[in-house]
Amino acid sequence: MPIPHPDAVLLRALLVHHEDASGSMPALLWRAGDGWQMISSAVLGGGLGPRAWVLNAQVGHGYTRLDPDRHLAEIAQRHGMTGRGVGLMTAARVAEGAFAVDGGVEALVTAGIGVCGWAADPAAPARGAAWTTAADTALATDPAAAVTGPEAGPAAAVPAKAAPGRAAPVPGTVNIVIALPVALSPGAMVNAVATATEAKVQALLDAGFDASGTPTDAVCVAARDAGQEVLFAGPRSEWGSRLARAVHTATWEAALRYRARRLS
Repeated sequence: MPIPHPDAVLLRALLVHHEDASGSMPALLWRAGDGWQMISSAVLGGGLGPRAWVLNAQVGHGYTRLDPDRHLAEIAQRHGMTGRGVGLMTAARVAEGAFAVDGGVEALVTAGIGVCGWAADPAAPARGAAWTTAADTALATDPAAAVTGPEAGPAAAVPAKAAPGRAAPVPGTVNIVIALPVALSPGAMVNAVATATEAKVQALLDAGFDASGTPTDAVCVAARDAGQEVLFAGPRSEWGSRLARAVHTATWEAALRYRARRLS
């Protein structure tokens, strides 16, 4: 993926580097600047409010830090970021991400799908438990051991080695960053997250993955904070349909790149 992508007008992410236990690792950094409202599920800067930058940092499969929010803040600060921003983390190869634009809506997606499945898994453990799956454990120690796609079977849950009350972070992750050139109402911001998630699931199925995502997927939607607010962002609204198509295209391309590399 060319970085920044030549078609990007809003989401001109730069490729930067940082150091972790695995050595020098890449990250995508979008210096959005002032004038943006963002909503995100990210570990750093999650929630809804003004944000000025977005960082999507790649880490090694054996990542063991239990303070990813602090780690992301440290990386951002080293690259001159100040104020509030959004920090996402993944073991996916961020330089192999995919970019798409539709009617002014831009989407940037990185995809690591080594540990994937369906959200409503009846075998999922009780809420609040510190846990991971056998597939997660295999991925953390041997990335080649992970099985994806229609051939993947259910994995039994095993206890995670984590600090009491905290789940060990197991990076993999489909990370989605979206930028719109219009303002969205708070309700439309939430609607945009739902629309992006629906488009992601559709793209994964279209790419041949029998899954709704990975356990650690994250999303960030950025909209302008000035101008008349758009009230709807569902998949049949003007801006929601554009968002859905952009996310679908970028997720589909990122998923196919991941599959091609893993099967090569």
